[in-house]
Amino acid sequence: MAHRPHAVPASIQIAVDGGQWWLSLAADDPAIAIPGKDADTATEQIAEDWRHLSRDQLAERTLGGDRGVAKPLVTSDGQIFDLPPEPKARIQKHRRQRKKWQRRAARRRTGSKNRRKAQQQAARYQRYEKHVRHDYAHQTSHQLVINDTRDLYVFEDLKIVNMTKRPKAKRDAQGRFLPNGRKAKAGLNRVILASAWGTVVSFTRYKALRQGKLVITVPPPYSSQECAVCGHINLDRRLSQAEFVCQDCGHTDNADHNASVVIKQRGIKKLLSGDPLTKKHTRTRIFRKLGPERSEVTPGEMSVRRLGPTAPAQRSMSQELPGAIPETPASAS
Repeated sequence: MAHRPHAVPASIQIAVDGGQWWLSLAADDPAIAIPGKDADTATEQIAEDWRHLSRDQLAERTLGGDRGVAKPLVTSDGQIFDLPPEPKARIQKHRRQRKKWQRRAARRRTGSKNRRKAQQQAARYQRYEKHVRHDYAHQTSHQLVINDTRDLYVFEDLKIVNMTKRPKAKRDAQGRFLPNGRKAKAGLNRVILASAWGTVVSFTRYKALRQGKLVITVPPPYSSQECAVCGHINLDRRLSQAEFVCQDCGHTDNADHNASVVIKQRGIKKLLSGDPLTKKHTRTRIFRKLGPERSEVTPGEMSVRRLGPTAPAQRSMSQELPGAIPETPASAS
């Protein structure tokens, strides 16, 4: 049963997670900031209404956020958002239990009920951490948006997918594999994904839009090396990871807080520049050949996702019959 009223679903997703089935519906949000307009149009109109303000006026209403590994989120007003110690300890305990049940599942016969039960038990321990991170993202985004003194939220435009890619294998002249630091990179990827960087920004964006507020992203290069006071970029390595000292003006501050202020200033500059804050979306359609048992083309899309021991899979129902000619757009006369 739906937990809130909704319009006609634009897409339906069925997910299987450790033996549990989930049905998700995606529909237009009627509580958008500007009724009758989509999120991109509303974003651009709100930004246009704020561009008449001065830089100092925007600075009072803007909040910058720096995302990191040790501290998932540090804001320009000095707040630190992270999981409490108790959930962190439970997550570590559940990770150990998940590995134990994964070893048990590997020892049991393939295709047996006992193996499937062990896999579901391992998925249950993994599901706890996912729910904790999801709850953390909701609470953090809620605390950011309910602040009446802030109307603009600025984050770095981090390419999380690229940042968490596994390193490529290296070989010497004889073809033997060389150490490439994959174990250390795997640990870093695990911490980055567990910090819920993308989820926090995504939740803050749609919640802010409901309140008539904005979330924008800025380029991340040198944000942790730039001085928030004079703008000088310190390319040399810092003496301390937690402390920032400008080599030009001597400004000293916590490194994460200094980076959040720099991000805030970049967001104000981007807003006042008048550049579009949204990107144009390109719609694509995938055609796949059907078997002889299918006699017609079924429009629409259906997404099927399986979590746990199986790999993710997606299937499109916009398919074509064998020998069919793909549709071509009609030329304008």
